[in-house]
Amino acid sequence: MAGAPIMTVLGTRISRRTMLMLLMGLFILGNLISAAAPAFAVMLIGRVVASLAHGAFFGIGSVVAAGLVAPERKAGAISMMFTGLTVANVIGVPLGTFVGQTAGWRVTFLIVAALGVLGLAGVAGLVPDVPKPEGVRLRHEVAAFKNAQVVLAMAMTVLGFGGVFAAITYIAPMMTEVGGFAESSVTWLLVVFGLGMVAGNLIGGRFADRRLMPMLYTALGGLAVVLLLFTFLASGKAASVVAVFLIGLLGFATVPPLQKRVLDHAHGAPTLASAANIGAFNLGNALSAWLGGLVISAGLGYTAPSAVGAVLAAAALVLAVLSHRLESR
Repeated sequence: MAGAPIMTVLGTRISRRTMLMLLMGLFILGNLISAAAPAFAVMLIGRVVASLAHGAFFGIGSVVAAGLVAPERKAGAISMMFTGLTVANVIGVPLGTFVGQTAGWRVTFLIVAALGVLGLAGVAGLVPDVPKPEGVRLRHEVAAFKNAQVVLAMAMTVLGFGGVFAAITYIAPMMTEVGGFAESSVTWLLVVFGLGMVAGNLIGGRFADRRLMPMLYTALGGLAVVLLLFTFLASGKAASVVAVFLIGLLGFATVPPLQKRVLDHAHGAPTLASAANIGAFNLGNALSAWLGGLVISAGLGYTAPSAVGAVLAAAALVLAVLSHRLESR
């Protein structure tokens, strides 16, 4: 969350392609530090270094992707870029676990660093060196936050993804203690969640280019309903699998429309606002995990975080309606 605005501000004077390459270099460095760490504290430092690149990379990448296509295809381009993130959850999570268990956690970090090198080479060789718009300075980037629609979109990101990760953060105890799944089942349940993310991201990109706000209403409303139902149906295995898939699908169906909405309303200087919206995504993750922990420790049970998620998603839907009404005035 902190890295998104900090790294974007530091990169305001260089081209976006160059900044993407520098961010990939930071990502590689962080993973190499973790791989070579002699102590746990050093490993955590490596994680922090790598995480600084996350928000800024996806924020700047969204701007670059949207700028390479026609205006009516912006959301689709954004969803295509985020497909990498969703596919990584399907493949990377189980693969990383397998490598860590068989070859050791240091090898996992080395492999991730090597993938970062491939990513750096891909950016260097395939992303066009589009110059930054003339006359855009840091003050213009900051001024985008005066737009109420930009702030509302970020608030929707916090609450919407808070809804998703309130439930998914505690999926292991929920599924094993309430759903009756074996501990080994958690890995493939996360793969199911990842498949839902992939599908939702592509669907969100496709329909956001046609009717953005109806897409948001449908995704956020559906997410609130599924999370509420999950609170009561988590004890059923079949229902749980369907719910986990739908949470991933509906949650990530909001990514392209929300990111496009930020870009549209910060069109003069979108880079910082776009990166800050990715930071809002991470803030939603942290906030929902904390709230989910509170309700569990209060004795409300392992399904209680899903109810918290339903409230957060419903609040995001209310903001979406408010945002649209303000825009229509």
